[in-house]
Amino acid sequence: MKSLYKLLLALGALVFSTLGQAAPDLYRIGPGDVIRITVYQSPDLSLETRISENGAISYPLLGQVTLGGMTVSAAETHLADALRKGELVKNPQVMIAVVLVRANQVNVLGQVGKPGRYSLDLAGIRLTEILAQAGGIASGSGSDTVVIVGERAGKPFRQEVNLPKIFTAGGRAEDIVLAPGDSIWVDRAPQIYVHGEVQRPGMMRLERGLTVQQAVAAGGGVTQRGTLKGLKIVRRAADGTVQTIEPAMDDTLKDGDVMYVRESLF
Repeated sequence: MKSLYKLLLALGALVFSTLGQAAPDLYRIGPGDVIRITVYQSPDLSLETRISENGAISYPLLGQVTLGGMTVSAAETHLADALRKGELVKNPQVMIAVVLVRANQVNVLGQVGKPGRYSLDLAGIRLTEILAQAGGIASGSGSDTVVIVGERAGKPFRQEVNLPKIFTAGGRAEDIVLAPGDSIWVDRAPQIYVHGEVQRPGMMRLERGLTVQQAVAAGGGVTQRGTLKGLKIVRRAADGTVQTIEPAMDDTLKDGDVMYVRESLF
């Protein structure tokens, strides 16, 4: 019988492995999770059930038992104590396996490789870990700035994170620890449009601090018919009005700028 119990424990560990949870003792059971409870030598007390929204389950002869917020090992101990105190089992040996994870999830939206819902399988999971699971920022179209919204201590929470800053000296604090229910939004990258007499006209990602001269170079340079004299930028102001300006070569560009390189008259 003891060997059978060890086998059941091994099967429980396998379930966690398939869920991608290397350390189940760190995972906290939450609403919506489906768990399988096995009580050694008490098949009538073994069942598979879903954690309710208030974190409880309905258990035979015990009624409502709250397991939400506990680690798996803590939930096993709590249920064993309840069975012992209720004099239902003299020396209960309880095993709990999380069959389906529904709680402790975050939403990843926008310009990432695989948008969707991802589980916070372990305590202390950080932003970069979830973004890696989501396939990373979409190449060419994803912004360097990520917005996280959710709740902290019952209050609305919002934070913008500059991803490149995380990888600078002292930037670890920017890689925030996520909480269940957080939503992560990756906007499209700022863009500009280069038209006229350049080798590769079209849309271009606006890198930080990109100047007019750098944008022309990124577009392959001016064609034989083109000239940088009279170069114009059409820019939409914050109030919605459209402005046409003649920039200097070292002026920095803004999101949505439309740059036009004219044809030389000579």
